[in-house]
Amino acid sequence: MTLRLSGVSARHGRIVVCRNIGLEVERGEVLVLLGPNGAGKSSTLGAIAGSVASSGEISVDGHALQGRAASRRARMGLSLVPEGRRNLFGALSVAENLQIGVRLLASPQRAAALAQLYSSFPILEQRRAQSAAMLSGGEQQQLAIAVAIARRPSVLLLDEPSQGLAPVALDHLVQIIDSLRTQGLAVLLAEQNHAFAARLGDRFVALRAGEIVASGDRSQLADRELAAVAMMGQSTPAMR
Repeated sequence: MTLRLSGVSARHGRIVVCRNIGLEVERGEVLVLLGPNGAGKSSTLGAIAGSVASSGEISVDGHALQGRAASRRARMGLSLVPEGRRNLFGALSVAENLQIGVRLLASPQRAAALAQLYSSFPILEQRRAQSAAMLSGGEQQQLAIAVAIARRPSVLLLDEPSQGLAPVALDHLVQIIDSLRTQGLAVLLAEQNHAFAARLGDRFVALRAGEIVASGDRSQLADRELAAVAMMGQSTPAMR
């Protein structure tokens, strides 16, 4: 099991925003955290990445993460694309953002890693001299993911990646995430767009008010049930 959470609670200051979260994500799998705004999706990802205070057990490839700084967790195989693509430097070029992304790799590996990223994201090769701020929303999302996987993580955390994207950009994003899954990456996707999530998820965990209220795999969840959870945070007997 690549990523495992058991009894995880997260807090902002004294306010507990997530309680008793337990989930597992394997390599080559996309697990979707579904829920409306305020359900606790981003806080759960932050607890895993180390940017939000938490308690409970979190491990990657069997190695405990609790008590470790976010930078150390990144070196242990975690990578986060935050909501709004805040891992990008807008004033820097595409090439400069990617160079920052590979900085954790050993020097001899960086050139090969950059070449692989440009091969996987051809639009970034075309835009390499352009500033990140001048890219379209879909191009920025591709760059944000490329920066996140530049360090070759085993687990990718994606927070609301569909936000603000046009349908054609969403189609490209589905293809990219499918490709990452095929390459053996474990993907934890926080999303409230149920139609987008339904195209990608192998399994689904629904959050309401910081707690898990439903879970199931693709065969157990109908689109209408996914919609109910994403919009209302409500569980149904079929999803228990």
